[in-house]
Amino acid sequence: MRYFIEFAYNGKNYCGWQYQPHSPSVQETLNKALSTLLRTTVDVVGAGRTDTGVHARQMFAHFDHEEITDTAKLVQKLNSFLPQDIVVYRFIPLHDDAHARFDANSRTYEYYIHTYKDAFDFEGSWYHFHPLNVEKMNEAAKLLLNYTDFKCFSKTHTDVRTFNCDVREARWDMQDNKLVFTVTADRFLRNMARAIVGTLISVGLEKISIDDFKAIIESRDRNKAGFSVPAHGLYLTKVIYPYL
Repeated sequence: MRYFIEFAYNGKNYCGWQYQPHSPSVQETLNKALSTLLRTTVDVVGAGRTDTGVHARQMFAHFDHEEITDTAKLVQKLNSFLPQDIVVYRFIPLHDDAHARFDANSRTYEYYIHTYKDAFDFEGSWYHFHPLNVEKMNEAAKLLLNYTDFKCFSKTHTDVRTFNCDVREARWDMQDNKLVFTVTADRFLRNMARAIVGTLISVGLEKISIDDFKAIIESRDRNKAGFSVPAHGLYLTKVIYPYL
């Protein structure tokens, strides 16, 4: 049978989701825990690849195994076995061709910024104390919905076949004294969310104009876009499937 796992993780201690031979990854940690508990080799396939230090409030992965009679008990055992920074919420039995990566309709990321020094939240939000013109940042963010090619925000030398993404939501809000950027798309390129935020910060600092932001997108040149904001403020918050 094919099972989906819904889980979350703090990415601070990991090189990202995907397995790396010399660094700890979330995928490797889950594989080892499941393989030990189920007494067989398990290789989970994730909904996407988060970068080093990026967090996930909601993530999905799938694996194949014979029928599990008590998934709630397995969740309890697995959470006892896993490190504190990874938590599993549920196992979902699905049809054999369900795919955690390819079947996802959309993914949503949020980036958190705090504008005051905080002794407790600095590991999960980026401290940026310079004043920002949020109105202009939102005006620029709306432009993202008018484009499909986002090569300018992609990490260079990546192996993707296309740089096209369907961005469906992009906005800045104040939430609990934090400035939060929310972006939803069918897919994301490597480093895309962090590069978008960094470029929008340049708009907010009034270093570049709205027209400059538009020109950067149309240039398809990563060198013309802004810096990538630190990973620790970025969270994958929602993955949508047609059957969940």
